[in-house]
Amino acid sequence: MLALAARALVVIVLGLLGPSATPARSREAFRKTVLEALCDNPMELAPLPDGRVVFVERFGAVRVWRPDTQRSVLAARLPVHGNLNAINARQPDKGSWEAGLIGVAADPGFPANPWLYLYWSPAGDTPENRVSRFTLVQDQIDLASEKVVLRVPVQREVCCHEAGSLAFDGNGNLFVSTGDNTNPFESEGYNPADFRDGRHPFDAARSSGNANDLRGKILRIHPEPDGSYSVPAGNLFPKGTPNTRPEIFVMGCRNPFRISVDPRTGILSWGEVGPDAREPRPGRGPAGFDEVNRTRTAGNFGWPFFIADNKPYHAHDFATGTSGDAWDPARPVNPSPRNTGPRELPPARPAWLFYPYSPSTRFPAVGSGGRTACAGPVYHFSPDLKSPIKLPRSFDGCLFIHDWERHWILAVHPTPEGQPGRVERFAPNIPLKRPVELELGPDGALYVIEFGSGWENNKDCQVVRIEAVPAP
Repeated sequence: MLALAARALVVIVLGLLGPSATPARSREAFRKTVLEALCDNPMELAPLPDGRVVFVERFGAVRVWRPDTQRSVLAARLPVHGNLNAINARQPDKGSWEAGLIGVAADPGFPANPWLYLYWSPAGDTPENRVSRFTLVQDQIDLASEKVVLRVPVQREVCCHEAGSLAFDGNGNLFVSTGDNTNPFESEGYNPADFRDGRHPFDAARSSGNANDLRGKILRIHPEPDGSYSVPAGNLFPKGTPNTRPEIFVMGCRNPFRISVDPRTGILSWGEVGPDAREPRPGRGPAGFDEVNRTRTAGNFGWPFFIADNKPYHAHDFATGTSGDAWDPARPVNPSPRNTGPRELPPARPAWLFYPYSPSTRFPAVGSGGRTACAGPVYHFSPDLKSPIKLPRSFDGCLFIHDWERHWILAVHPTPEGQPGRVERFAPNIPLKRPVELELGPDGALYVIEFGSGWENNKDCQVVRIEAVPAP
C-alpha cells in the first residue's frame, strides 16, 4: 500500500542545461525528489496550497501525499469502469483501455472551499464519464459528498480516447478535456470518419466534428457553489444556438490528453495525441502528427478533417475504398449521418506546434520516435516567493510541454507575438520515465507523474518534484 512507501529519495543532478541553451545562460542545477514510489497507474495531480499533493490512480484511488510524513494516504476509492483483463491482453475490441479515474483539480478557493473535482468513468450500466465534486476533509473524501457537475455520454463498446484532464483559469472557470471516444485501429492510421451503418464507434465526425456532442472537445464551465454550473460568455457557440452545446470552448480534438490554463493570461494550452500513419497517402491525407495548441479564444481545431497546420484529409468511402476531395479548412462541413449538429462548421485553426514520428525540421528539439504530446503549465517567476527550490528566472513565461513516449520535458519560450520561439530540453540529465502530468506547486517547483517504463501497470511509476538546487 502507498502508506508503506519509503521516504522521499533525492537525486541531485548538476549543470543541466543542454546545447540548445543560449551561451549567456548561467549554469543551473536541478534535482528530482521522489515523493511517492508506490503508485498504481497514476494519472493527474493537484498540488494544494498547504504543501499536500493530491493524485489520482486510474483504477479508482484518490491519494494525498503529506509533506510532514513524506507519505501518501488513501483518501477514497471510487467504483470505476474499466476492463483490466482486456487492458492486460491489449485487445482493442474488448473494452476501454483508457477509462477510469483520469483527472483531478482542486477548487481555486481551496481550502476555504475544500472541494476536489474529479473526471471519472463510473462503473455500472450507464455509459458516461463525469465531472464530480467531492469534499476533502483533512485527508479523507466522503463519497456521499459527491455533486455530479457534468455528464459526458460515451460509448463503451470499443476503445479509445477519453482524455479527461481538468484545469481552472483565474476566473474560476473549469476546463474539461474529452477525447473523441473513437476506435482508430481500422482506418490505416488516417482519420476515422467511417460513415457505414453500424460503425458509430469508428466515426470521429460524430463526436469531435459534432457541435452537439461533448466528446472530442475542451469544455469551459463555471462551477457554482450548489454543485451545478453556468456557462461563461465567449464559448464557441452562444447559448441558444440551435443544435449546439454551449459548454464547448474548443472542438475538433482527437485526444487532448493533458491541458493547462495560465491563470495570469487565460491562455489554454493542450497536447493533442495524433493518429498513426507514418507517411502521407494520396487520396487519404497526411502522415500522423502530434500537436501542442494554445488559444485565448474559442475555436475549431479541425479533427477529424484536418491535422497539424490544417493539412486536410480526403473524404473516404470505407465500403469501396475510394476517396473524394480534400476537406477545405476555410469552409469545413460535417457530412456524417450521425452528426446531430450543424453541417457547416467554424473555420479550422492550425496547430501551434506539431511534429511527426520522423525528425521535425521546424521543431528539431522534439526529436523523433513514438509520440504522445502533453501540455504542462506556464511558469511565472516571482521574486517575492520565498522558496529556495523555485525554478529560476530564465524560465519566466515559458510553457512546459512533455511527451509520454519520448520521456522528455521541453521549455517553449513564446515570441512576443505568441508563437513558439526557442525550444529547449528542461533538465535533460534528469532521467524520466513517461512523464504523464506536470503541475507547478505553490513553492515554484515542478510536480511530475512518471508513469513508468511500460504501457500500463508499471512497478516503476512515481510522483516526483523537480526543483532548483539552491545556490551555495
